[in-house]
Amino acid sequence: MVEFTLPANSRVKSGKTVRSASKEAKRTRRFRIYRYDPDSGENPREDVFEIDLDKCGPMVLDALNHIKNDVDSTLTFRRSCREGICGSCAMNIDGRNTLACLKPIDEVKGDVKIYPLPHQPVVKDLVPDLSQNYAQLASVKPWLQTQSPAPSRERLQSPEEREKLNGLYECILCFCCTTACPSYWWNGDRYLGPAVLLQAYRFIADSRDEMTGERLDNLEDPFRLYRCHTIMSCTQTCPKGLNPAKAIAEIKKLLVERRS
Repeated sequence: MVEFTLPANSRVKSGKTVRSASKEAKRTRRFRIYRYDPDSGENPREDVFEIDLDKCGPMVLDALNHIKNDVDSTLTFRRSCREGICGSCAMNIDGRNTLACLKPIDEVKGDVKIYPLPHQPVVKDLVPDLSQNYAQLASVKPWLQTQSPAPSRERLQSPEEREKLNGLYECILCFCCTTACPSYWWNGDRYLGPAVLLQAYRFIADSRDEMTGERLDNLEDPFRLYRCHTIMSCTQTCPKGLNPAKAIAEIKKLLVERRS
């Protein structure tokens, strides 16, 4: 698996050290957090926070909330559901892309190093700019498309047809997989990346969708699909345990079968 320490094209210098833990604290950890404010004109830095773990919950997101609420209110990051459902708190923790709300602090040995998702423009601190990812998602039309008249109630599926969507519909679009993919780092302007391709296959595999041919035509391109070199970083880093590499392989298989 590919692991990371620094976002691309950045020089990170040592920043300030903030100690919020008292001398009486029995359980403390140091959190090394990437800080960058483009409006300041300064280079990125790494601030160190020494935190009393008895004053926050067990997850990395709990520590980040504690730092923002009680130590440094300027720390910027995304979070929402706190339950591994929304994908907002995706970031690079201890060298691996994951969700801060699902990452226990105790799983990290030594200092907890927290950076934004790698190889993406940084809006501020731990917030990456995902504009390109969402534009690529829109390009595969991730919704049911039909040509036949709408039924009076709903479009039915058999249990077997519904089962084909398992491992696909659970994607929360955190983009941990896409930003862990070296092929996307090199060709992100043209390669769609694992998250978007998994979403594309989710509707190709859906028996209710009637635009399979058009969807495959849209993907048959040397870059949009075939820049995937099966490195498998996407599958290894997915916090939901999904397999984007398998979905990409299924799309390639369908294209081969269509040609034969």
